[in-house]
Amino acid sequence: MNLSELRGKDQAALTKELNDLLKAQFSLRMQTATQQLNNTSQLKKVRRDVARVKTVMNLKDAK
Repeated sequence: MNLSELRGKDQAALTKELNDLLKAQFSLRMQTATQQLNNTSQLKKVRRDVARVKTVMNLKDAK
């Protein structure tokens, strides 16, 4: 996910994106717990995407 893509979205789209990422993160955590996740690097990517979305949301709120 690109930072420039996120900056172009409005607050509602960012909230939807954040909810989708949090659901994906939960799903990956459950797969890890049940030892079904083969590619563990996905967890790191999703966690960083969540942080990016939250950062952009906070920057838009500050303006």
